[in-house]
Amino acid sequence: MNPDVNESLARSFGLSAEEYGRVLAIMGRTPSFTELGVFSVMWSEHCSYKSSRVWLKQLPTKAPWVIHGPGENAGVVDIGDGLAAIFKMESHNHPSFIEPYQGAATGVGGIMRDVFTMGARPIALLNALRFGDPSHPKTKRLVAGVVAGIGGYGNCVGVPTVAGETNFHKGYDGNILVNAMCVGLADSDKIFYSAAPSAGLPVVYFGSKTGRDGIHGATMASAEFVEGDEDKRPTVQVGDPFAEKLLIEATLELMATGAVAAIQDMGAAGLTSSSVEMAGKGGVGIELDLDAVPQRETGMTAYEMMLSESQERMLAVLKPGREADGYRVFEKWGLDAAVIGHTTDTGQLVLKHKGETVCDIPLAPLFDDAPCYDRPWTQPVLQPRLSPADVPAPTDWRRAILTLLGCPDGASKRWLWEQYDRHVMADTLHDSSTGADAGIVRVHGAKKALAVTSDCTPRYVQADPYEGGKQAVAEAWRNLTSVGADPIAITDNLNFGNPERPEIMGQIVRATDGMAEACRALDFPVVSGNVSLYNETNGAAIPPTPTVGAVGLLPDYAKRMGFGGMKPGDVVVVIGATVGELGSSLYLRDVLGREEGAPPPVDLDTERRHGDLVRGLIRSGLVHAVHDLSDGGLIVAATEMALASRTGVFIDDLPEGPAHAILFGEDQARYLVALPQHSMDVLDERAADANVPYHVLGRAGGCEVAVTDLFAIDIDDLRAANEAWMPGYMEGP
Repeated sequence: MNPDVNESLARSFGLSAEEYGRVLAIMGRTPSFTELGVFSVMWSEHCSYKSSRVWLKQLPTKAPWVIHGPGENAGVVDIGDGLAAIFKMESHNHPSFIEPYQGAATGVGGIMRDVFTMGARPIALLNALRFGDPSHPKTKRLVAGVVAGIGGYGNCVGVPTVAGETNFHKGYDGNILVNAMCVGLADSDKIFYSAAPSAGLPVVYFGSKTGRDGIHGATMASAEFVEGDEDKRPTVQVGDPFAEKLLIEATLELMATGAVAAIQDMGAAGLTSSSVEMAGKGGVGIELDLDAVPQRETGMTAYEMMLSESQERMLAVLKPGREADGYRVFEKWGLDAAVIGHTTDTGQLVLKHKGETVCDIPLAPLFDDAPCYDRPWTQPVLQPRLSPADVPAPTDWRRAILTLLGCPDGASKRWLWEQYDRHVMADTLHDSSTGADAGIVRVHGAKKALAVTSDCTPRYVQADPYEGGKQAVAEAWRNLTSVGADPIAITDNLNFGNPERPEIMGQIVRATDGMAEACRALDFPVVSGNVSLYNETNGAAIPPTPTVGAVGLLPDYAKRMGFGGMKPGDVVVVIGATVGELGSSLYLRDVLGREEGAPPPVDLDTERRHGDLVRGLIRSGLVHAVHDLSDGGLIVAATEMALASRTGVFIDDLPEGPAHAILFGEDQARYLVALPQHSMDVLDERAADANVPYHVLGRAGGCEVAVTDLFAIDIDDLRAANEAWMPGYMEGP
């Protein structure tokens, strides 16, 4: 029995009183239960971006190499030779907190469907994971479940997981973040879109059957948590990676027949969003007979079928008379399939079930006229800049450095990466476990390769959302540059708290401002993305976390670079100026226990100039190793380079300034480079021409990381500290 539709029910579905009033005005009557469900999911924050659309418009989305930017399932960029890279990042935060294995697994499955629904074969997966304090009673279980879910799904489908980041902070105790990214390749003249081109075309459902899992998942992802929300497990989808593999092959084969006029995966809001978006983008109507939908459970209602988020499902509009071609493909791959409707010229979403019309809604208010709010916001309270004199030097240098190498954020994540298949498909050249600042996957059959990374420093964004937003983009740009790639485009995943709170909306506004400025300055367009808001529990918001997923192009993967190639006798040089910015640094937080201070400022002209110099050095074959300087500053980068290269570093000439600020400061636009002595003259000439400062620190060699008159630590001790924390935490009591 469907409950009575009224304002109270609408509010329980996530609609405000004003929004419910707007529904009544649009319909001219009280909506049916199914119609209310359709409005609630399409007007949810997760589907409509009603709090962020006004600010997302400032992000630069165009460049000569961009084939299609935001607005489709994924972004499309030209990489030459008739090929396109297609990619997107999305969140599965709320589901992963409630049911970590399936939440993370279906996040991987969903982001892959966004990519192959556009005609691309997925070639790489990434993730950005944020967990709570390791001492929190839920954290270990959440880590274990999420990692198992990512590995279990990606490994079974057969797509390598090649890059990502994992952080821990008490700010995520009540809301972990699981951001998943997929990159695929397609012929640039064979991209498939979701807009239904005309009326009178058959609408075909194919993939797995529809069940009751995931109902109102989009609504759940658009609301705060309160204690006890772990009991919402029925709203978490259940994934089947083997069905996804069949779906990939069937979808790509169906596209090759020429029968597809439009295609869309069923993601958030399931059959509702896919049908509404296909018809809405095409400016047509759509009529569905829900009795024809393949169903996994008996007695399903129209409401349940439209709002289910069962996984591994697709919706296609076929060209006239091509149904038989589709059925041959679906039968070959053992998929359920049915013609469940047709496009119309009415501009309406019409649903029929058991001989009755249960839904008749104009599409425009669902698709392109959903609520859009310019919410009140306040300027974030900024942290003051700290001088080196405000931050004490360590009383025990050895202990401080081992602490940074072994703290949850600084420790090796090898335990985690060994659960992911990084080399399936045989095209992975570098992954996050092999000493490089970005994953690298070659374009099969060509000399070129794609570099991929995901980046954000939430403690910077918390202290200054504008500078933190700039830094997230700049660090992604540096990481791609560090492996020798030309940065070409980004996708983003903007994770914030409740936008109805002016202080949270201020974080969103200023972080987006910073990201937009960085993207413009670095010619780094945003081609796709996702917004995840209401990441709060009992009114406590997560640290603002605008994650950036980025893709770069290596014209010749033989000239790729990592930070594990340093050789004994190499000159070790820091490119870029070091003044010792310690505000919001890892040293300040994890060694001194202080979370304060302005983050290091980001000068975008400097970023570009320094990065272009480094990329040129790599392509000229002048350097053996390159590492971006980020968390932990110069000494952590030098130690990571030494560990990856299995040779020591002796630093005998630090830049001018207090030693602790120089070694632990997190100044931006810097790279650590190891190069042979005979390359130094060329470096000197090119750096002078580009007006880029550099400083010779010392030499590679020996079995220690040492700084004259301060400390010398054996590489074996550093490695032990770096490797111990993660397995000790996960496998301990």
